[in-house]
Amino acid sequence: MSSLGPIEDTGKVVIIGGGPSGVACALALQRLASASDRRVSITIVEGKQFVGERHYNQCVGVLSPPLPSLMRDELDLPFPEHLARGKITGYVLHSGREELEIVSHGEPSVSLRRVQFDAYMLDAARERGISVLEARAVDIEFHDEGVVVYTENAPIEADVVVGSFGLDEGSAAMFSRLTPYISPRALSSVVTKYHPGPEVMDDFGENIHAFLPRDPRIEFGGITPKGNHLTINIAGSTVDIPLMRSFMEQAYVRRVARNLDLAGKYDPGDLRLFKGRFPCSLARGFYGNRYVMVGDAAGLVRAFKGKGVTSGVLTGARAARTILEAGISQKAFELHYRAANQDIISDIIYGQVMRRSAIWMARVGLMECVVRAARRNPRLQQGLYDAVSAEAPSRKVLASSFAPRSVMAVLRDGFRNS
Repeated sequence: MSSLGPIEDTGKVVIIGGGPSGVACALALQRLASASDRRVSITIVEGKQFVGERHYNQCVGVLSPPLPSLMRDELDLPFPEHLARGKITGYVLHSGREELEIVSHGEPSVSLRRVQFDAYMLDAARERGISVLEARAVDIEFHDEGVVVYTENAPIEADVVVGSFGLDEGSAAMFSRLTPYISPRALSSVVTKYHPGPEVMDDFGENIHAFLPRDPRIEFGGITPKGNHLTINIAGSTVDIPLMRSFMEQAYVRRVARNLDLAGKYDPGDLRLFKGRFPCSLARGFYGNRYVMVGDAAGLVRAFKGKGVTSGVLTGARAARTILEAGISQKAFELHYRAANQDIISDIIYGQVMRRSAIWMARVGLMECVVRAARRNPRLQQGLYDAVSAEAPSRKVLASSFAPRSVMAVLRDGFRNS
């Protein structure tokens, strides 16, 4: 049986999935291996073609700090400022009849096309000599001496395999057959884009409009400015295309996305609806002997507002460090990779509580009281901003929101004129 310790010189790693988390793992592996005078063979298996935007990514495409510094420090890769379609400087929160603008006091986020960002990352891997196999992984075998990944092209042998396939059911099934891995629970999302015209875009500003509707099927919705168009999305356990059309017909949505006419004429690429999923819990068995999951596949994201790309890059880099410095056994991943991600794991339960609390308050109309109170209370405003932006851990948001002073502010100001 070959060693389950740190990957040695001439070791081999296969990464299933060429999104940000998989590429981050590959770049970090190469960088750390070079620093320790080891040559590691890295192969990324990716069936999608990001160049030319042949595939649509359901991600809204807002990338936030600390992603630029994370890419620079962990991957030695500059953030692609040239892909930016605009800055996001704050949020407008809508709940029932109330709305509140919340301005960020930190570094702005960047809006871009996710498929272009993914292409940028994968091209960077190719330029650094990392092998990219344009095929789907179709099966996998674990042996004492290594792993075999079967693809549509050819089988690949490796010492360890990294799962960076998001919530792809076929890839998850390969691992679930042979390991304790079970995909994380997920929410569904429906997303579209709309070009309201240059005048509307000029007036729209740099805020994301976030909606907490009373409809029990929609957990949240959003309208995000992206240069020459708006991205509109909803999320929930059972959202679908008819529900998305109903959301876009609501007066508060049409007021924000002016000129929105579902029966009128618009750009041919507009209002085409795409459906996706994103995790809202931790996966089970997301590591073991000779395998480890990163990003969405592991469920290592914040439950309420994701920040999936940042989490994906961070967990990919952490997996690389574990593989090179600790080992590729279940014990190594338990003691080092899981421990390194404890900041995310320990916050997941708080994110779930926060998410359910926000849903319940929106349903019974209490969120309108919170929004009214937040106009007079900077502490509440900051809590709402942290909740919708995921700039702070959920534990901190809950502590701030349910602090006695915050509760008293809602009782004093929130129910006024309600």
